[in-house]
Amino acid sequence: QFVESGGGSVQPGGSLTLSCAASGFNFGDYSLAWYRQTPGNERELVAGITSAGDIKYYDSVKGRFTISRDNAKKMVYLQMNNLEPADAAVYLCNMRPPSATWGQGTQVTVSW
Repeated sequence: QFVESGGGSVQPGGSLTLSCAASGFNFGDYSLAWYRQTPGNERELVAGITSAGDIKYYDSVKGRFTISRDNAKKMVYLQMNNLEPADAAVYLCNMRPPSATWGQGTQVTVSW
């Protein structure tokens, strides 16, 4: 199970930190990721972090977003800086590759 939080509405250039609480599996054994989805589009990978801490980012967010995990707390985070209107989406976390169970996500809006 995944429960995302921390979304909101910000102006371009603003920042948000998303949090994801995970449960129901051996958290430390799995690669995790943040995904995002906009209406009418497929879900896309934003950033992933392996159990060893290796990280990969979608090209458009490199240098602006930072993914991290806290295995003791079973939490995954996404620090988002210098947000752009194109970043507006529902953000979801899951394993990588994703399991069939998705949370509700958290909405990020970027506009003036």
